[in-house]
This record gives sequence, C-alpha cells and structure tokens, in this order.
Amino acid sequence: MTTWWPYVRLAAAVLGLAAIIRQLTLSLGNALSSETAWGGHLPTVIANFFSYFTILSNVLAVIALVIGGLWMLRTRRTAEAEPAWLATLLACASTYMIVTGIVYNLLLRNIPLAGISDVWTNETLHVVIPLVMLADVLFAPRRRALPRGAMLTAVIFPIVWAAYTLIRANFITSPATGNPWWYPYPFLDPHLQGGYLGVIAYILGIAVAIIAVAAFVVWVGRRRGASR
Repeated sequence: MTTWWPYVRLAAAVLGLAAIIRQLTLSLGNALSSETAWGGHLPTVIANFFSYFTILSNVLAVIALVIGGLWMLRTRRTAEAEPAWLATLLACASTYMIVTGIVYNLLLRNIPLAGISDVWTNETLHVVIPLVMLADVLFAPRRRALPRGAMLTAVIFPIVWAAYTLIRANFITSPATGNPWWYPYPFLDPHLQGGYLGVIAYILGIAVAIIAVAAFVVWVGRRRGASR
C-alpha cells in the first residue's frame, strides 16, 4: 500500500480539480449568458462560487492530497510518519469532506441542479472525493497520531465560514433570482427556514457533526499511529 497510495492521492486530486474547474466553467457560462445585470456580474458570481463550503473543502482536499502524495513519493524509501503539519492538514480536509458528503446526502441530494452543476461534477465533489478522504483516514500508510486537541483546529474554519456567510448574505444580490440576499445553501436562508432560529438549529446540528467527525478522524489517526 505504501507504494501505490501516493498515486491514489494524486489521481483523486486531479479528479477533484477537474470537477471544480468544470463547475466554475458552468457558473461562468450561466453568468455570461444571463440577461440581467445581477446575473451577469462576474465578480459576484466568482465570489459566490468560492463561498460554497463544498468548493472550499474540495480545494483544501486537492491541496492536501497533492502535498500528501508528493511527500509520500519523496520519502518512499523511509518508514517515517507524516509530519504533524501534514497530518493536521489531512485531518482537517478529511473532516470537511466527510461532513460535506453527509450533509449533501441528507439535506441537498434532491435539490435540482438548475444548471449550476452536472451529475458527474456533483457526485465527484459530494460523494467520490469524500469517500476518498474517508479511505485516506482509514487506510493511508504512515499516519501520525495527533493530540486529541487537534480536533479543535478543525472547527475553526467552519465557524469562520458560517459567520462570513451569514454576514455577507444580505449585501449580495442573488444572480439567479435577483433577491437582495444570497445564501449558498437553502438551510442557511432564514427566508426559507422561518427565520434565524431555523437556521441556527441547522448550524448547531452541522457543528455537532463537524466536531463528531473531527473527533473520529483524530481518534482513528491516534489508533493507527499507535499501532505503528
């Protein structure tokens, strides 16, 4: 496994990057063909694209997989465990991608794509890459055992992202509808959830999921690191 796992990481990174580029291309195509000023405003469309938790998580996963794969190739003649910074990067990327897969399949799978994605892009970003990152947690060789407190590091980005999303939303005109607000996901939109109490309930539920998944990722890393 030590000999071929770097190539699994690198191949998954290429697939993830291709899906991100494909989805960005679709978003830009929609903007360029839009007949409204707000729908064709490219800076907003691009900023919105990189405001999706799914996209940011996949970008981080691609970076982590490339770095992790190249590190394994460079050090393939040794049996040393991955450095702590790489283990932390992989743990965070794995946590976000596993949560992305869970949230998508529980809350978002039946939402129409409406031209913002296609089937293979959607499944790659929400199912395939999350499964790869889960497999990386369970099977990738030379994992390092992180301290239990490392799971708190994984919580920082989702908190910042949620605050950014809720603050930014009311300063943006939705490219698709022209509404004077834009939320990346329906469960974050207070206009659809009966107010902010409904949104907060979803955020708390997802926060619990993130903490639980981060704890699981760190626990598995500690068990596998200890077994080495």
